[in-house]
Amino acid sequence: MVLIGSGHRALVLGGGGIAGIAWQTGLAAAFDRAGVDLSAADVVLGTSAGATVAAQIASTTGAQEWYRRQVDPAVQNRELRPPGLSVGELWEAMLRIAEEVSDPAERRRRVGALALAADTVPESVRRAVVAGRLPEGGWPDRRIAVVAVDALSGQRRVFESGSPVDLVDAVAASSAVPGIWPPVTIGGTRYIDGGIYSSANADLAVGFPVVLIVAPMPDPELDVQVHGIESEGRALVVAPDDASLAAFGSEPLDPEVREPAARAGYEQGTVLAADVGRFWSS
Repeated sequence: MVLIGSGHRALVLGGGGIAGIAWQTGLAAAFDRAGVDLSAADVVLGTSAGATVAAQIASTTGAQEWYRRQVDPAVQNRELRPPGLSVGELWEAMLRIAEEVSDPAERRRRVGALALAADTVPESVRRAVVAGRLPEGGWPDRRIAVVAVDALSGQRRVFESGSPVDLVDAVAASSAVPGIWPPVTIGGTRYIDGGIYSSANADLAVGFPVVLIVAPMPDPELDVQVHGIESEGRALVVAPDDASLAAFGSEPLDPEVREPAARAGYEQGTVLAADVGRFWSS
């Protein structure tokens, strides 16, 4: 396991599609309004949707502006409707692979093969969409790390600030949902969504005394990862409440979920801000 360095506070942002981006953005804006500065993390670790939000939080653009870009149709970035599998069809395919294959690495390779064989949009088209979500200027000055998976080997890869890999490519790789979006080519290697390894990859934050985990999606591995973190520090997990889950709908990759999911995140974040603030400042 490759850890993400050292420091006092780590912010871990998990996957969840367009709904997950919007919801986490709403949370961040509500926390910001209450004086809780998530950008004060020593490292922000993002997977899939969380990779986009990590880059946004670490940028010089404020949380309220990112939130506005989710809820105001006049300034929303361009998104694509999934041309391939639906999320439900993807889950069915993943469940079949899980039933057929017991070895986690082989499961990831099988999912990678599915992704490589899928008929979806060109990489360049998808890359332009991801670029529209991100701050300009490449990797931010603050330290972030994003997680992807090698489609052939099934191995996890972490791209970090200062990497020669372009930020857009790293985030696109981290959020390349298999069967829906094309794998991303970086240095001759094809990468897929980091959530194929783990929705949050929170185990990479072991060693930080304070770890805030924002988890839009259920992750059967998260309890074990939190236990590992708490062997050396403290962890707090924020997951969607019932209103937020309702706002996600049945298709979290549908661009229409942005505004309701962001507003639900903001409402939930307003309720949680005091408790999160006490944890974050400890």
